[in-house]
Amino acid sequence: MEGSFQEHPYVPRDLKLPGFVPLSLSQSTIVGVYGISSLLVVSLVWLFSENLDVILSDLYFYFLASYGFASTILNYGRSLKNSNIDRWLMCWWAFTGLTHIILEGYFAFSPEFYQDKTANYLAEVWKEYSKGDSRYAARDAGTVVVEGLTAVFEGPASLLAVYAIATRKSYSYILQFAISLGQLYGTAVYFLTAYLEGDNFAASPYYYYAYYIGANASWVVIPTLISIRCWKKICAAIQVQGQKKTKAR
Repeated sequence: MEGSFQEHPYVPRDLKLPGFVPLSLSQSTIVGVYGISSLLVVSLVWLFSENLDVILSDLYFYFLASYGFASTILNYGRSLKNSNIDRWLMCWWAFTGLTHIILEGYFAFSPEFYQDKTANYLAEVWKEYSKGDSRYAARDAGTVVVEGLTAVFEGPASLLAVYAIATRKSYSYILQFAISLGQLYGTAVYFLTAYLEGDNFAASPYYYYAYYIGANASWVVIPTLISIRCWKKICAAIQVQGQKKTKAR
């Protein structure tokens, strides 16, 4: 039985991880690949976001033309370019959506990632991140549920937000507000459950602040700012609608 437990770098030291396979990739490689991939996604979205609504409108135009909807085509017009704020928001939602779906989705549905022997990048990410929060390696029920719900619901919703902003859908602000609240709720549950359980899941102070705190800080600050902005936009729209109804009377 003793030989079935490979020594691991996580805390608590007596955490049982049968079949644990040590990391194959270095920390610099894991972080570097994630950073470069994230930068590539943000760069591509930023590059195309300025005229993304025009591109989508053109596709819609050619679709209508191919089916002979001439009357609709006569009303076709190009939209204005997206503002820089909208473009940054599209970058954020694309980045966070893919992170939720790919990284968190892999964790939620790969219960034995720590046994991976193939140097699978996604498995390596979670082996490394578990140094900052061993609840991931231990498959803590609360953590799995939060990450699973985030991957299944918030991930696709975040990508939908990119489309909603680009095409100026009426539900754009409500959607962004809902996703942001969901992210804040998930982050709050994540931190509070760790605190209530003793907050002793990091291998060292370095991993605690770099991974547990640093890697999650964006999902506190940015959703808070987006929530405030969306709340103001929604309130302003309701106020304008109310004024129109008053004048109509």
